[in-house]
Amino acid sequence: MVQLYGKSLSRAELAALSGNVSHAAGVRLMQLDDGLERGIRMLEFRSGTGLRFTVLVDRAMDIADCDYRGQAIGWHSPAGFRHPALHEYEGEGGLGFMRSFSGLMITCGLDHILFMNDTETSSYVYGPRQKASHSLHGRVGTIPARLTGYGERWEGDRLILWAEGVVTQAAVFGEHLELHRRIEIDAGTNDIRLRDRVVNAGFYRTPHMLCYHINVGHPVLEEGARYLAPIRDVVNVAHADSYERQGVGYRTLPGPQMNFHEQVWQHEMAADDKGKVPVALVNDRLGLGFMVTTRKDQFPCQYEWQNLQAGQYALGIEPSTHHVLGNNAARERGEMIWLEHGDERRYDTVFSILPDAQAIAAAEAEIRAIAIQPESDYPAASGNFRPIEGRGA
Repeated sequence: MVQLYGKSLSRAELAALSGNVSHAAGVRLMQLDDGLERGIRMLEFRSGTGLRFTVLVDRAMDIADCDYRGQAIGWHSPAGFRHPALHEYEGEGGLGFMRSFSGLMITCGLDHILFMNDTETSSYVYGPRQKASHSLHGRVGTIPARLTGYGERWEGDRLILWAEGVVTQAAVFGEHLELHRRIEIDAGTNDIRLRDRVVNAGFYRTPHMLCYHINVGHPVLEEGARYLAPIRDVVNVAHADSYERQGVGYRTLPGPQMNFHEQVWQHEMAADDKGKVPVALVNDRLGLGFMVTTRKDQFPCQYEWQNLQAGQYALGIEPSTHHVLGNNAARERGEMIWLEHGDERRYDTVFSILPDAQAIAAAEAEIRAIAIQPESDYPAASGNFRPIEGRGA
């Protein structure tokens, strides 16, 4: 049954109320047509609860807008949703990413995440290319997808809104990785399901790294908003020499700041008995929150990104396959994921709107039952980067 407008409706009952289910919920394809966004294909999802989100087909099928009953969830940066044709991957010394950095979610990878560096490329067996020069967070986030399908599908009296596509990151004498992405939500609900499959479609042994840069903005983020997570250990604080001086800890967020230097934390998260890790940002004043649930075996690492600069105000929830130490450290520690031809990795993530105080309380109780996070806003970092097991040298 579909829960809409305070009613539990069968497929026939919903059909009787309107000539088309799109009056309440659906997916439609459109194209942006002005400024930096011009030419980007976009899918708009409406679940019928007041949740609306958009998927940028030409930006790796990442989620851009997200709002609930007129209240924004996702972050919009001044860079906007730049068309990938305007993106310069290697621009500004590898920081060109910043000129295409906007939206609820940006995919980072598929063979590199985190800061710029050079890595050896002997596995590609091509003498003239002795190294790969990686820019910030990799290439995939600005590659257009091949849209393989979208729409509404009934399973009995359950209505599923869905979209699928394939993003190919490839080069001659280089990697050939495919991101197979499916996004879906049941009509009448507030849980967005993201199912990713990264496949080595090539025949070279290829490194793989993945991170989701999930960015929550105002009004969920405002003074007094709380970061909730089952933190077992605070592993690392980038810019630890300044975070107390800036007066911003990991747990309770202030309003927009002037001259703020970004802060990045890595937390070691505990998982529940099903291997799931829920992390949330909640606003008690509004009775509104946003939660991301990942699997510990898929994303063993989690970062918290704080960009609290006025005019760029955002909080990032970042599940990752690797420690914040970066690409070369992953290789040196034997933690790089190496994919042979046909090998794949799967990632199953849920984005949930917490629509009221009751939902926030339930999420907080769920998280506290897994692990009680540090009470101090300024916990000391342990520096204990636990080995990530089960990966080849």
